[in-house]
Amino acid sequence: MEFPMQMTDTVRKILANYEGEAPGVKAQLARMLMTGKLAGTGKMIILPVDQGFEHGPARSFAPNPAGYDPHYHYQLAIDAGLNAYAAPLGMIEAGADTFAGQIPTILKVNSANSLMSDTAGKNQAITASVDDALRLGCAAIGFTIYPGSDMALDMIEEIVEMRREAAAKGVATVIWSYPRGEAISKDGETAIDIAAYAAQIAALIGAHIIKIKLSTDHLELPEAKKVYESKGIDISTQAKRVEHCMQAAFNGRRLVVFSGGAAKGADAVYDDARAIRDGGGNGSIIGRNSFQRSREDALQMLQKLVDIYLGKA
Repeated sequence: MEFPMQMTDTVRKILANYEGEAPGVKAQLARMLMTGKLAGTGKMIILPVDQGFEHGPARSFAPNPAGYDPHYHYQLAIDAGLNAYAAPLGMIEAGADTFAGQIPTILKVNSANSLMSDTAGKNQAITASVDDALRLGCAAIGFTIYPGSDMALDMIEEIVEMRREAAAKGVATVIWSYPRGEAISKDGETAIDIAAYAAQIAALIGAHIIKIKLSTDHLELPEAKKVYESKGIDISTQAKRVEHCMQAAFNGRRLVVFSGGAAKGADAVYDDARAIRDGGGNGSIIGRNSFQRSREDALQMLQKLVDIYLGKA
């Protein structure tokens, strides 16, 4: 019989950074950090499958039709040795019994969709509850906020309330902090000053794990630009920008994973992962770049990402 490995000093140190947190939440963070091929390293790879909501079924799953089946994603995450699988309520429910206990799950409790008009405020509907997460055995809830949206204050108030309830019930909180909306340009959505600000906001409202996008060297806010230039903050490489975002996440005291974005070539995915690793980030949350490939190709890619985070590639 294979016994689970003992908690590593690396994971103990990470958990010690969450000083105000309930033991139940720390246990769920430990569960994710001690699962899969990166168990004990402090690095994470998470499979998120909320794109059916965000982009629609054909755009999400037609490139690899096996992905229309929720069981496919559970099995992919398990077979790839990932730390967790994140999805909206229906996707989690569709495999919760079959895969119970086999991989930590993150219940995405709010979502947007592509059927809204351009004039609708950038916002997401709450589609699940903390009690759903408990009922389904989830390790965490996941929630998106849109810094830069006119609806951002409402979204922040919603997740602060849900996080309080989740923590009281021993469930961790993952915050997708995705700048978009009326206050920022398209280039600003991935600008380094905005990305670091998004990480800081997520940390300040109590995220246990922060999910942000990789950034460019663009500086969006004039007042921030002055500081970056006068203080000589190095944002010249992706690794340096990751390092700066980790500074914004309480100097690395909070777990930060970076999203893969739209489907792209394998080499670009690997370069991203090396930058995340070299900049001190905690890992990748990689959806379309894995499940839109064939299962064989996805498993090969995810294994290479594991090797990169282990310093082997």
